[in-house]
Amino acid sequence: MPRIPVALQLYTVRDRTKTDFAGTVREVARIGYSGVELAGFGNLTTAKDVKKALDDAGLKVAGAHVGIDALEKDLPRVLDDHHVLGNRNIVCPYMPEPRRKDAAGWKQVADSLSQIAAKCREKGFLFAYHNHSFEFQVFDGKTGMDILWGNTDPALVRSELDVFWVKHGGVDPVAYLNRLGKRVALLHLKDMAAGPERKFAPVGTGTIDFKAIDAVAQQIGVQWHIVEQDDPYGQSSLEIAKISFENLKKAGIA
Repeated sequence: MPRIPVALQLYTVRDRTKTDFAGTVREVARIGYSGVELAGFGNLTTAKDVKKALDDAGLKVAGAHVGIDALEKDLPRVLDDHHVLGNRNIVCPYMPEPRRKDAAGWKQVADSLSQIAAKCREKGFLFAYHNHSFEFQVFDGKTGMDILWGNTDPALVRSELDVFWVKHGGVDPVAYLNRLGKRVALLHLKDMAAGPERKFAPVGTGTIDFKAIDAVAQQIGVQWHIVEQDDPYGQSSLEIAKISFENLKKAGIA
């Protein structure tokens, strides 16, 4: 069975892309990544410019994080840009706190995401939702995540599962990955350092079992593994990306 390709979420190296997107993605390619997941365009202004930088580096677009405001208010432009980029995976990366205060809020979120996903599918795009840990807050016996998945079509609103945040929410990532199964289109590989602070860590240096996660991901048809670290804690963000990739390679995942 071929390995799942590995991309870097460029939010990891946002300190570099904000001044030199093209140079940063060249470095990402040199590390060995097959693609990137976008989180904005850095210091570039157009999708055409981003496409050229990625093509020059030999990188594919695994997906893109697009905020809920743009998805709800400016979706045609978003999809036009990502058609130019050759990206087919549109991901909602976060839900603002006022919209997720109770079960009714999550049902409204589910309705909005369903509408966005339907429009994405009409244009040939896959739509996914990226979790944090707040989705595991319980309302009337159900988590926000349960409400979201229970009120959306599994074929329409997919999951970009972030294993760090699943564990942070008190749930076993392997068990949850098995539970969602083929609903998971993209997988965020993010490690958790040992200790009560539960800090972010380069992949392979913390407490998460990525071999077990990869085994399930292979079975359910995950499209991309996507490495991310939200906070480098003063380390070089590019070095964190390198350590993570090298550890995945040692584990036989990359």
